[in-house]
Amino acid sequence: MNRIRKGDQVILNAGKDKGKTGEVLRVSEKGIYVQGLNLVKRHTKPNPQANQPGGIVEREAPVHQSNVMLLNSASGKGERVSFKTLEGGRKVRTFRKSGEVVDA
Repeated sequence: MNRIRKGDQVILNAGKDKGKTGEVLRVSEKGIYVQGLNLVKRHTKPNPQANQPGGIVEREAPVHQSNVMLLNSASGKGERVSFKTLEGGRKVRTFRKSGEVVDA
């Protein structure tokens, strides 16, 4: 079970976009891709089969998991995440400081 998942709101605590928030687009082995953050410019070749034009494209680069914290909507700050097993045997993510459950 991952601490950060697709669709979560996160805050960056390191790097060029430190302090900015965004939604997780995907989580991969390379890192976490956050919408609108850590943008880089890439030169791409045109691909007529995929109807993709060439040129300079700006897209998200991966961010390491250690540089991202889950955003607590109640406090508006980033918090660490821990796991807790409920009575029914279900495993849920909880915020460490407040103790409230992330997944309702």
